[in-house]
Amino acid sequence: MNRKLIRTTLAEVKGKAREVPQPRERSNGTSRAANDNAGQARAAQQQHTPVQVKKRVPPPSETNAEIFYYKKQIDAHTPMVIVLLDGEEIEGTIEWYDRGALKVNRKGAPNLLVLKRNIKYIYKADERVESASA
Repeated sequence: MNRKLIRTTLAEVKGKAREVPQPRERSNGTSRAANDNAGQARAAQQQHTPVQVKKRVPPPSETNAEIFYYKKQIDAHTPMVIVLLDGEEIEGTIEWYDRGALKVNRKGAPNLLVLKRNIKYIYKADERVESASA
């Protein structure tokens, strides 16, 4: 069977998009002229109203993971090693923390208030890997 493929042109598609469907007559007795005027007003308003696109909501800037970790280590009195940006290591338990600092209790040494901006990383003291000696 021989069938022809019918393709629409871009001009035909744009022409159909510009056509405004005629509003239906209402059964409540309003006149067709009133309906036409209302339909034209809606069409004009729709052309000038920008389309609202839903944007992806970025993840929260604060996940509270850091707060949870500090709280867990404080409650358990876990010995921690704090490595500073210059390579110095401080060993002790975290007594308290705030937005910008940690208070570290040390055995046999004075307690320290360490600013978070000077901390390179933190790990548990029992996870320290000793260098293998031959």
